[in-house]
Amino acid sequence: MKRPTMADIARRAGVSKVAVSYALNDQPGVSEATRASIKNIAEELGWRPNSAARALTGGRAQAVGLIVRRPARTLGVEPFFMEFISGVEAVLAEHAYALMLQMAGDQEQEIEVCRRWWGERRVDGVFLMDLRTDDERVGAVREIGLPAVAIGPPEVAGGVPAIWSDDGASVYEIVRYLAALGHRRIARVAGPAAFAHTAVRDAALAEASREAGISEATVVHTDYTGDAGARAARALLIAPARPTALIFDNDIMAVAALSVAQELGLSIPADLSVVAWDESPLTQVVRPTLSAVTRDIPAYGAHSATALLSLIGGEDVVDAREGYAQFVPRGSTAPPPPDPATR
Repeated sequence: MKRPTMADIARRAGVSKVAVSYALNDQPGVSEATRASIKNIAEELGWRPNSAARALTGGRAQAVGLIVRRPARTLGVEPFFMEFISGVEAVLAEHAYALMLQMAGDQEQEIEVCRRWWGERRVDGVFLMDLRTDDERVGAVREIGLPAVAIGPPEVAGGVPAIWSDDGASVYEIVRYLAALGHRRIARVAGPAAFAHTAVRDAALAEASREAGISEATVVHTDYTGDAGARAARALLIAPARPTALIFDNDIMAVAALSVAQELGLSIPADLSVVAWDESPLTQVVRPTLSAVTRDIPAYGAHSATALLSLIGGEDVVDAREGYAQFVPRGSTAPPPPDPATR
């Protein structure tokens, strides 16, 4: 079926195409009765605005962008992104907005995509995910005037409104719990060191360990994939003074570590305690169920989308803290085994 055009609406309404344009774009030049009649006819015909044409005339694209610099295979299995996007989409759908999603290999490519999208008026704004400690995207979007909301710590957002979760508070809660169980050798398998939220967790882990009076925890940085998590866990667990508790920065790596522990003949939680970041269906279907930090990720996405649409609409948007992911102990944490040196 041929897509209905403004010319079709004009013929049906008995008016000019200019009058149709005025009516559909809510501009002065036609009476309210004529405007209502034209809009009713457009609805009957199933007419929808052409986003490219609207962009060329200075209108909005009715789309926002999200560029992700992560391995594509990670997106397919990591629940965080799917849950975050579900929250974003719930808000966008209410406002007839679309989400453009693109993968990028490096920061320069991310910036180039932002410039192209904005130059071609394909998006009205973007989300900046996985903020880095020295993030060049912040300056780039501000330079070209592209509305953006940063998902991460405000101290590295460079004045771009930030929606963030207090990851440091989550780390403190995990360490205090493990220390209360008696753990004195804790290690963490983290995400990329360049990510700002990784740096926040690194600093909180060191400080929380000092406050608990235990040795500073070992940190191994990875790319968040299950393979990298398994390699890191294996290296830690075959070390002479292996840790009695492992904290993982996502659920995929934590689940991968269960296989490594089985491979090495270690029982969870009797020989090794495991904690995952962000509870998900994965952490609940394995046995034992994984102790994890939990938060409302769809709400996180929804709040981020609301902030971006408000910014696009010309409203003042300020940094918003989403609280912190709270620790939920389950079947994978317990007191450590007796230290052979103290027997």
